[in-house]
Amino acid sequence: MTPLRKKMIRELELQRKSPSTVRAYVRGVAGLAEYYGRSPEKIAVEEIRDFLHHLITVKKVAYSTCNQKLAGIRFFYRHVLRRPDLQLRVPAKRSGRLPEPLSRSEIARLLDATRNPKHRVLLMTAYGGGLRVSELVSLKPRDIHSDRMLIRVDQGKG
Repeated sequence: MTPLRKKMIRELELQRKSPSTVRAYVRGVAGLAEYYGRSPEKIAVEEIRDFLHHLITVKKVAYSTCNQKLAGIRFFYRHVLRRPDLQLRVPAKRSGRLPEPLSRSEIARLLDATRNPKHRVLLMTAYGGGLRVSELVSLKPRDIHSDRMLIRVDQGKG
């Protein structure tokens, strides 16, 4: 492991980033270094923009993937290399439309189609609590407060 990578991981851990964020940010910077075949500290801002352009046009990565890599690169330059002047942005490509919510009958059909009682409870909990899959699978019995009708989500995304 290179000293820069160690330093980046240390900074991320000091800021209490989740292990998955640490992995994603390190992967983003590693991808940049691999693309140019040299240390990321020797890569200029315009080259970073070219790398992001490559991701968008050639690799055709999703906006969220590109944004995650950009966040990792931005973190590296600002917090590891101490270059706060770095200005990089990739504008969002959003439709602006929200998904149409399911009707009561559609929800009932979805839940009735589930044969396994455990799967049914998981679906009901996820839908009723508005949980992501990662939040749902990490739930423990102690996180569910039936008497107060509350679910405690640990390490939730927002």
